[in-house]
Amino acid sequence: MAAELTVPQLSAKHRPTLDQALATIRSRAYWSPHPEHPKAYGETAPADGLAAFEALRGTRLDLGQPGTDGWTGAETSPYGVELGVEYPHVDPEVLLPAMRAGMGAWRDAGPEVRALVCIEILARISARTHEFAHAVMHTSGQAFMMAFQAGGPHAQDRGLEAVAYAYEEQTRVPGQADWSKPQGKKDPLELGKTFTAVPRGISLMIGCNTFPTWNGYPGIFASLATGNPVLVKPHPRAVLPLALTVQVAREVLGDAGFDPNLVALAVERPGEGIAKELAVRPEIKVIDYTGSTEFGDWLEVNARQAQVYTEKAGVNTVVLDSTDNYKGMLSNLAFSLSLYSGQMCTTPQNLLIPRDGIETDAGHKSYDEVVSDLAGAVGGLLGDDARANALLGALVNPDVKARLEAAAGLGEVALASREVTHPDFPGAVVRTPVMVKLDSAKPDDSAPYLSECFGPVSFAVAVDSTAGALELLRRTVREKGAMTVGAYTTSADTERAIEEVCLEESAQLSLNLTGGVYVNQTAAFSDFHGSGGNPAANAALCDGAFVSNRFRVVEVRRQG
Repeated sequence: MAAELTVPQLSAKHRPTLDQALATIRSRAYWSPHPEHPKAYGETAPADGLAAFEALRGTRLDLGQPGTDGWTGAETSPYGVELGVEYPHVDPEVLLPAMRAGMGAWRDAGPEVRALVCIEILARISARTHEFAHAVMHTSGQAFMMAFQAGGPHAQDRGLEAVAYAYEEQTRVPGQADWSKPQGKKDPLELGKTFTAVPRGISLMIGCNTFPTWNGYPGIFASLATGNPVLVKPHPRAVLPLALTVQVAREVLGDAGFDPNLVALAVERPGEGIAKELAVRPEIKVIDYTGSTEFGDWLEVNARQAQVYTEKAGVNTVVLDSTDNYKGMLSNLAFSLSLYSGQMCTTPQNLLIPRDGIETDAGHKSYDEVVSDLAGAVGGLLGDDARANALLGALVNPDVKARLEAAAGLGEVALASREVTHPDFPGAVVRTPVMVKLDSAKPDDSAPYLSECFGPVSFAVAVDSTAGALELLRRTVREKGAMTVGAYTTSADTERAIEEVCLEESAQLSLNLTGGVYVNQTAAFSDFHGSGGNPAANAALCDGAFVSNRFRVVEVRRQG
């Protein structure tokens, strides 16, 4: 296969980016090669991106994959727009052998070339960020600016971060070594040794509905950069962003002289449920999954032939002990509870507030006052419909709407949800958050705050004391998991106690956030998304452990 992209070209173009990514995962400083602002992509980029997205609607996206035995696609935007895109339905008996055929050349290319090819894929995706933003918006329900940033540059950053970790882990061992062991008066024992990072096999990425690219790119690029072919199985409601990703990846692989079938797409027919069938096939050696705890647990138990990485449900908690910036705390929490209608795995759910209230720079605030003021902050933030639409987006599916409506019956409603009309998309289902007051006096296993209620639902839980809050925090993290923990305190002793709980239970902690950084946001190259140490996820995005078990080092010894 003739390469249009040569290794020297790739190196000249992308080696500086790889070097900077490697430096940044060590320094944990801020850095991003992918611009966050829409205007950074050129004057015509917004119109061009929208036109490219509109041109996709009602078309058949032919990827040229082997084993295509039909066409499928049933996506409807949460904004009420029919996408009408058809995707290839594949026969795994044909596709999987074709994916394996290119593994040898991809393995032999080595870690650096694989990394550079992956960065070229990300660069071409970045050039189409406006198009991808519309695809993410109309499959996830995110508002446009969030879809642009989280589905575009932030997702691309996470993919690049995975490439950097993959390169670093694969190059810890030298490619070759001369070994000489002295034998006294005898000649030394001498061997020549080579060490090759070899892939495990085909990697299956099972996508999610809410963040198809942000959650999908780490697994896709960690596996590809470590030499594994990647089969992308999108969520049936969020196919388009990942289908476009596969399209770009196949194009770049071909241009670089590799088999395009190293990356392929598997889309299911309505109700087909192919993830279970694919997950247990012997060819599948790595699985990445984001979604429900139930299916994540099933994968961990049943896909025994594969290395399985899961991000599942959790109960995210904020402990309110005291604050020296009451207004800032309320504003920060209001934004965190509202962003993308709470449809983030990092959105806080349980707000643990001492029954006797908290000390603040605005004086002592009772439990009822804190809850009322927070409800007022959310209401004020979302009082204007234009701002509400920009922050909330649309409810991603009917299940979220059902949970939102049911939550009002779980206790005293401190903040009622209201319907918001979207001026551009009258079919969009947009709702403001609901906040329910609950009491932890008798925390039996059926208490609503002991389970995840995914969506724009929060529980203001009255606790006996901050010590009681920490006990409940520990229980929920240990039993249910948590992607994030937040806390507000002016006490050094309390801060240490909260930190100790999070260290012992492996939960990522944010303290006293009152400005423009929020507990449900994480930055690639610096923040770890999840820890892999509690039931919410068995891996972190990204660290060395996320990539190191996707390959093995095979040694060949030769007598000199």
